[in-house]
Amino acid sequence: MNPVMEVLLKRKSVRAYEDKEIDGGIKEQLLQATLRAPTAGNMMLYSIVEVEDQSLKDTLAKTCDNQPFIARAPLVWLFLADYQRWFDTFIVSGVEQLCAQNNVPMRKPQEGDLFLACCDALIAAQTAVIAAESLGLGSCYIGDIMENYEVHKEMFELPRYTFPICLLCFGYPTGQQKKREMTRRFDRKFIVFKDKYKRLEKEDFDEMFGHVQKPVPTRKEEGAIFNPGQAMYQRKFSAAFSVEMSRSVRLILANWIDE
Repeated sequence: MNPVMEVLLKRKSVRAYEDKEIDGGIKEQLLQATLRAPTAGNMMLYSIVEVEDQSLKDTLAKTCDNQPFIARAPLVWLFLADYQRWFDTFIVSGVEQLCAQNNVPMRKPQEGDLFLACCDALIAAQTAVIAAESLGLGSCYIGDIMENYEVHKEMFELPRYTFPICLLCFGYPTGQQKKREMTRRFDRKFIVFKDKYKRLEKEDFDEMFGHVQKPVPTRKEEGAIFNPGQAMYQRKFSAAFSVEMSRSVRLILANWIDE
């Protein structure tokens, strides 16, 4: 098999790491690959914060939905959607004066700019994930970094036009993690369409979740759960961390677009 395809097809999230530091040469290769990620207009609308301070990792393990393995990860990178760097460039380049001369208001970063920067940051993050896999490193995305914006803003001194879009943990996977089975994905016919979007019917969902053979476990605090859809709603979509994420992102958006 093509070695690149082999890396792509075998990758899985790793949350348990060997007690082993990542060599500086490996980190340099990882960074080189990441910085070659595709980017809109070659603007590189993202920044990467390497979280090295153990106290910061310990805090993230709590603020990112209480996930202790974050504190134990040998390498943690915070990916920011970043328009602050370009906006500061515009200011020091005299764009305000240029706009005044042309009698037009200077445009500030808005919603479209934020979404584009998020795309840039996530593309860079995924490039890092694949590069890490090829170097023998495991990785895990932490979307919960979008929660608790006030805390993270202060922790990392985030300026207005930055958005903490994801956290990535890296490390050498334990033997148990290497042996762990890969999670199943939905069949492509429920994901890939031709020419137009297709809404799924009940029978489609029944087939889509057909690989879930065992009964859906029920937690006492959730009440009765009878199918995968109810389980996902209770444990993910309506869970406290998800509600907090929406609140936090709403605050970030308001801060970003406030005139």
